[in-house]
Amino acid sequence: MPELPEIETVLNGIKPHIIHQQIKEIIIRHPTLRWPVPKNLSEKLVNQKINNIHRRAKYLLIEFEHGTLIIHLGMSGSLRILTHDFPPKKHDHADIKFSNQTILRFNDPRRFGAILWTDEPISSHPLIKNLGPEPLEKSFTGKSLFDKAKSRKISVKNFLMNNAIVVGVGNIYAAEALFMAKIHPETLASKISLKRYQLLAESIKKILREAIKQGGTTLKDFINSDGKPGYFTQFLKVYGRAGLPCVICKTKLKNKKIGQRSTVFCEQCQHK
Repeated sequence: MPELPEIETVLNGIKPHIIHQQIKEIIIRHPTLRWPVPKNLSEKLVNQKINNIHRRAKYLLIEFEHGTLIIHLGMSGSLRILTHDFPPKKHDHADIKFSNQTILRFNDPRRFGAILWTDEPISSHPLIKNLGPEPLEKSFTGKSLFDKAKSRKISVKNFLMNNAIVVGVGNIYAAEALFMAKIHPETLASKISLKRYQLLAESIKKILREAIKQGGTTLKDFINSDGKPGYFTQFLKVYGRAGLPCVICKTKLKNKKIGQRSTVFCEQCQHK
């Protein structure tokens, strides 16, 4: 599943091509995604110009004068910038055609993604209003994590992956950040000290910034906006390396399901 760095990579890839562009046509080939694509999308968007586009958690928010288009890539979705005569392929479910002859094409083999519209302020939308802070913003700190964790009787891994606590720290980057901070993923969130949370917050920021710099993580279902895979996979220390030696102590990495998610860690380096 594309995570925060992958979505940021897509945002950076498509923004220069669509910002301030006027929409000429909307083509919806398969409206049955995770939620139905609004039937009146063409009515809302044709002849309108894009004012801005930004990311909130894993949602891409395309802003217009009278509302916001919400795009989520789900587990296997991708967005590509193409020429107007590029023929659609299987799983190309939607096109946004612009007056400059380019197309923003949405592809999603599993159809777990979403294309939605809201006329209301985006901050009040049900998918957005309860989200926690962005991990790369100044408001996200070790102190904020420590304060939220005081009464939490869940593993720190599950705690980090709760979007009400912090957004965008999915399975890959939670595992990598916990390894960098030398924290065992099964440790109860309420049992971790302020000092260790400060280290964890800095680890999360460092891991995410590096992943964005490298263009995201190469996953079999992820293709970024220019059609090239991300390259952060070569920097992964634990995710996807179960049974291989730890890069620090050479102990065999362990794989365990925590909260129904596969989690790889080093029992020697990561302490409870």
